[in-house]
Amino acid sequence: MAGKWLPAAELTGSGRPVLQPSEVECSFLSSVDLNCEDNTNFPLFKSGLLILTTHRLLWLPDTTTAAATNSAAAAAAAIPLAAVTHIFTPKKSIKNMFSSPKVRFQVSVTPEGRVAERGSKSMVITLILRGKSDPDAFLGKFSEAWRGRAWESSGSEASSTSNSRQFGSTDGGSSGGVAVRMPVVGVAGILRKEQEMWESTDKSLQEAFQDLNALMSKAKEMVMLAEKMRLKLLSGSNNQTSATNDEEMGSKEEMQDWLLSVGIASPVTKESAGALYHQQLSRQLADFVKIPLEKAGGMISLVDIYCFFNRARGTELISPDDLLQACSLWEKFDVPVMLRKFDSGVRVIQNKSHSDEEVFARIKSLVLEPEALRTGISASDAAMTLGIAPAMAKEHLLAAESKGLLCRDVSPDGFRFYINLFQEINPDDVYFVKGHGIYAAWVSAASASASR
Repeated sequence: MAGKWLPAAELTGSGRPVLQPSEVECSFLSSVDLNCEDNTNFPLFKSGLLILTTHRLLWLPDTTTAAATNSAAAAAAAIPLAAVTHIFTPKKSIKNMFSSPKVRFQVSVTPEGRVAERGSKSMVITLILRGKSDPDAFLGKFSEAWRGRAWESSGSEASSTSNSRQFGSTDGGSSGGVAVRMPVVGVAGILRKEQEMWESTDKSLQEAFQDLNALMSKAKEMVMLAEKMRLKLLSGSNNQTSATNDEEMGSKEEMQDWLLSVGIASPVTKESAGALYHQQLSRQLADFVKIPLEKAGGMISLVDIYCFFNRARGTELISPDDLLQACSLWEKFDVPVMLRKFDSGVRVIQNKSHSDEEVFARIKSLVLEPEALRTGISASDAAMTLGIAPAMAKEHLLAAESKGLLCRDVSPDGFRFYINLFQEINPDDVYFVKGHGIYAAWVSAASASASR
């Protein structure tokens, strides 16, 4: 029903919106109603998540539960900012003080009533902010994004602005005059020297922050450039003929993965998401870990993901507590990944489809090799077979030991794991003989075969 009046918004598997090239999220609001009084057939979008970006207004239904996530993609809608023709200033009155804040804006629509960038008619859409939010702050960001018209210059502008710096001369004639340095004499000279030192420090700080801002600006540009190159490679591979050899295809796929790891075009921040920060960070992280998990065999340590994710976020770094809280929220969402904690306390991220039995089968085939039966295997041996880090391989070996598949030998050289042969012994075929205070176990099946 929503698709008849508003363009649909595409969502990722975790319920995050799929952003357009160079599109950046600006603000998040929860419990927002979207209504249109001009069109009686317009459906009421009730209590959803509103995301303001540089290109669109996105309305997503409440997906805090797994059941709601399944139908979220069909109900998500978008309003292009290019279709907005006017933003109304809210009227201040006593009546409005006791009701939910409202933001009204006018959009262009087609003769059939569908929101479009170049429609022949117009209608007014109302946003009813029922959650805890600052309507004035949102209205300011909304107006700023609309006036910015980022969708028109989507990455076409080359940011080549250089900051002009003018610094005063301290010991020479730089602009037609010669500055005479007074000798440092008495209290006045000491105060003047102190003042010069503070001015020099302040100048150095200004230069440092200017360089840092330039670096952050360039980092964002490089992320957008990498995303454009990745999309171009993807479109090129889709239109490619079958004449391309496997080596070229492999190099292109490797290039796509590398460009994807360069950065996230629109990282979720506390400034933009507010109270929804950890919820949206959790969904973005669930989308991000797909490729690293595939390369790591379905399981990767939390420390590695922390490094990969922060590298992709560029200057918008997160803390370990933020990462752990984001992973903990996956239990509430219908995402294909989960946080797992081993008995040793090591936390890892793994696919829900990851099978321990499959890993145990590969470990068992390794320990049954002739050399392994004699000397056992180490965590490094298992890591080479499983294609994972030795620390992760050790956790798998300890898990296999807890299942009774392996037994270990601890020596100065470290842990060595062997196949557990005790599982092959039938307890019904074992009896005990007491002698000299020592109990010895004998297998009756072996005695029976020897007596024959």
